[in-house]
Amino acid sequence: MFMKKYQPDKKEDILSSKGKNFNHSSNQRFFHLGDFQKKLYRCLSMSKANSCSCLRHGSTSSPTAQATNPVFSFLEIALLFLLLFPTLNYATELRGTGDLGIVVERASGSVLIIETTTHTRLAKIQGLGDLSHASIVYSRDQRYAYIFGRDGGLTQLDILTGKIVKRIIQAGNSIGGAISQDGRLIAVSNYVPGGVKVFDAKNLALVADIPAEFGKQTQNPDLRSKVIGLVDAPNQRFIFSLFEAGEIWIADMHIPHSPKIQKFRNIGIQPYDALISPDGRYYVAGLFGEEGLALLDLWNLEAGVQRILPNYGKGQQKLPVYKMPHLEGWAMASDYAFIPAIGQHAVLVVDKKTWQPVKQIPVYGQPVFVMAKPDGRQVWVNFAFPNNDTLQIIDVLTLDIVKMLKPGKATLHLEFTPRGEEVWVSVRDEDKVIVYNTEMFEEVATLPADKPSGIFFSARAHKIGL
Repeated sequence: MFMKKYQPDKKEDILSSKGKNFNHSSNQRFFHLGDFQKKLYRCLSMSKANSCSCLRHGSTSSPTAQATNPVFSFLEIALLFLLLFPTLNYATELRGTGDLGIVVERASGSVLIIETTTHTRLAKIQGLGDLSHASIVYSRDQRYAYIFGRDGGLTQLDILTGKIVKRIIQAGNSIGGAISQDGRLIAVSNYVPGGVKVFDAKNLALVADIPAEFGKQTQNPDLRSKVIGLVDAPNQRFIFSLFEAGEIWIADMHIPHSPKIQKFRNIGIQPYDALISPDGRYYVAGLFGEEGLALLDLWNLEAGVQRILPNYGKGQQKLPVYKMPHLEGWAMASDYAFIPAIGQHAVLVVDKKTWQPVKQIPVYGQPVFVMAKPDGRQVWVNFAFPNNDTLQIIDVLTLDIVKMLKPGKATLHLEFTPRGEEVWVSVRDEDKVIVYNTEMFEEVATLPADKPSGIFFSARAHKIGL
């Protein structure tokens, strides 16, 4: 997918929720031939010059006029070239979306569209509601971003034109979403009312409503659970967990208006977040109400949910939890899974084949995101308050910490470029995004941003669970 390359001037174009082009005056020129341009083009295309009178003043029917006045004077040809030049030059202005991304500005309800190659801000879009826990997925052509707001907002954003295509409020309180395997469905996980709603990716029309009801087990038939850990899975499925109910549900979406639901009960107390492995085989839910995790093998559903790492915190004093770890940021690298330990200053290393613990790595604080570099050689870790000014890097080969960085206060989120040569880091309380080289651990760029949090690159469009 392509767009005109945007060159911001000193006063960056700020886009409101009404939706405007990056540079609307030049976009109109590049994307549309004006009436006069079309008229000139028709004249130029006519095989008989004397049949064209569109540029003449007065009648051209006189033989004398036809003989003495050429249809196109030098001035007219020059004017024609100048007017058509933007269109003729359009091919040189095309660009792809593969190096674009979005930075969430949580406090102002806005996002930045950025380009990773040149470390530049392309546009700012406002009017997106409460983005305090926003997440984003991309259409498979990487043109559209779907933004899930905490206020129940769902926004379809065209990152080529910088326009909000559509925005709806679909619930009272939401906590993320997913896009289906075929890219045609958008699912949103809701706290209030508890459940999942599924929408058409083209127009955000409601396709299915899946209430997370579990009241039949509690004498309250209308009781609903908060839904967390919603991900896409192979074979056109969505998977999610129910916080109060302690359940995992699989929604088969082959018939979108009538999803088939498979439920796994008694998975553990209060699943708070979940992930799916990059190959789409394992769904793992973290448990807040007890030690351990719940594992579902999607290749062997008959085996049900298995409990893994039930004693990983046994004998250790739990610390106050200032921020829950994000399981979608778990790292899968080499033969290991790297898991943030709740209430501990540790990263757990687990064998992916046996799901048994290999090592517990002491770290600087309570880990929030534990993310692997695309080649799997490094794992980068950030931390909850009061240690949230720091990053630590783990070498996967040795399982040792090899580097500590200090980006700044409230280092919230990190995102690797598609091939991993750089990582972008949001530093909320210092209103900036820092770009680091992952080989030398050097800072290569800094971009201003208003209380930045989540960073989401368009390469996510082709990754399961993202």
